[in-house]
Amino acid sequence: MTSPLLGEFLGTTILVLLGDGVVAGVLLKRSKAEGSGWMVITAGWAFGVMAGAFTAIACGSNDAHLNPAVTLGFAVRDASFAKFAPYLAVQMLGGIAGATLVWLTYLLHWKETPDVSAKLACFCNAPAIRSVLPNLLTEIIASFALVFVAGAIFSKNVSTTGPAAGLGPYVVGSLVWGVGLSLGGPTGYAINPARDLGPRIAHAILPIAGKGGSDWGYAPIPVIGPLLGGVLAGLLLRLLAIS
Repeated sequence: MTSPLLGEFLGTTILVLLGDGVVAGVLLKRSKAEGSGWMVITAGWAFGVMAGAFTAIACGSNDAHLNPAVTLGFAVRDASFAKFAPYLAVQMLGGIAGATLVWLTYLLHWKETPDVSAKLACFCNAPAIRSVLPNLLTEIIASFALVFVAGAIFSKNVSTTGPAAGLGPYVVGSLVWGVGLSLGGPTGYAINPARDLGPRIAHAILPIAGKGGSDWGYAPIPVIGPLLGGVLAGLLLRLLAIS
């Protein structure tokens, strides 16, 4: 039995499994992908979004938001907030589930990796240069770009019937890849509270070998920034009548 909530949960689970999975592959010691770099990470996240969106749609969510910032931005655009709270809940749970699967996938590699910050990075974001306001601004701008361009892609102004069937996840995956390549350098482009907070919770509760703290001092930035960016994008989409 499919449903929108099941779709959002499973889609977010797949997104985080593949997204955090590529980070683990690049950062953890004795992984065959160790050291393969930023291009691999951004590509892996793009494919993760694509795969998550297809999963969400197949399992009952035609929205395939997978991201509370996207859900909130489109709620502001449409002045309809009924989906926000239930989608938020299952997206967060999907983030925890996906991160747990990454931990299991790389189970032998955590103890081989002495760097606790590298282990944490397999779950959630940390900035390259830590400063609250610039980090927050980066997340707002990147999330605004994500939500606004996603709204444009699926708008009737671009196509009265929307993208061709099955094309949407590929296009959104490409958008996420572009956001990561262009805007991801300062903070690692969370652009999604469920993608950061859900896995951060998983990091805190899982028995990861040799882990450090979960950096709760930074945790508000990748939640508040994407939500503010989503709201601003939704307001502009509404102002410009793009829907």
